[in-house]
Parts: sequence; C-alpha cells; structure tokens
Amino acid sequence: MGFLDAFGTGNRRGGGMSPIMLGLMGLLAYRTLKGKGRLADMLGTGAAAGGLGSALGGTTGASSGLKDLLDRFRQNGQEDKVQSWVSTGANKPIAANEIEQALGEERIEWLMEQTGMPRQQLLEGLSGELPRAIDKLTPDGRLPTDEELSRLQ
Repeated sequence: MGFLDAFGTGNRRGGGMSPIMLGLMGLLAYRTLKGKGRLADMLGTGAAAGGLGSALGGTTGASSGLKDLLDRFRQNGQEDKVQSWVSTGANKPIAANEIEQALGEERIEWLMEQTGMPRQQLLEGLSGELPRAIDKLTPDGRLPTDEELSRLQ
C-alpha cells in the first residue's frame, strides 16, 4: 500500500484527486502548509506519489501532523472514536458536527478555501472518509513514525 492509498488516490483514474481527499491530506499537513499557497497547487493536480510527501519535505512531520489531528479530536471528547480508528478493530463513525467541533473554525475555513467545497459537504465528506484514512495510516494499531510513513510511499 502506498501513502496516498490511505486517501483513496493510489489507483484513481484520470490522475485527479477528489476535493474530500485533498481535504484529508490538508488536515495532516495543516501546520506545514497553512499560508504557503493553495494546497492543490503544492500537491499537484495529479497527486503523484510525491505530492503530500513533497509538500511535507518527504514525510518528515507527517506523523506529527497525524498526532496533532488525533489530539484535536481527543481534546474534544472523541477519544473512543480516535482509538477505534487507530486500533485494529472496527472504526466508530463520527458525525459532521463532531468534526466541526474538533477542527475549529480556522481549519474549516482554510479547508473550504483549499478544496472549494461548501462547509456542510466538506464536513460530511470528512466524517465519512476520515476514520477509514486514519485506519489505513495506522495498520499496526498505533501512530506510525515518520520513517514508517515514508515506507508507505
């Protein structure tokens, strides 16, 4: 499995990336990418394997981005859901309003700008895809190191 396969982009025909997948990747790279231009431009419209990794300087920082994202959910009372996504068992769902609460206004506004998606569509898309993406990025039931993430490329 490649790193981008966690976002459903590895075998996408036409080479494009859906706005929601772009948003998922943006969540992981938020601290690194915010204020540096449009996320789609940095990742490239084809989202080639080096896309997010290149934007993050390889995958250095990707595991800290993942940890930061999961910590936001934990701090907002979603510990049981986060644990289910990271563990090897079934993923618990998360509602759009819970995503909204955990991410906060600044990140949501930034993601709307980056993806071109309306707020509710973005939040509903993230609520459907985030648990699956986190699950795929944590196949061993724990947060991977940057080195382990680099092997997923």
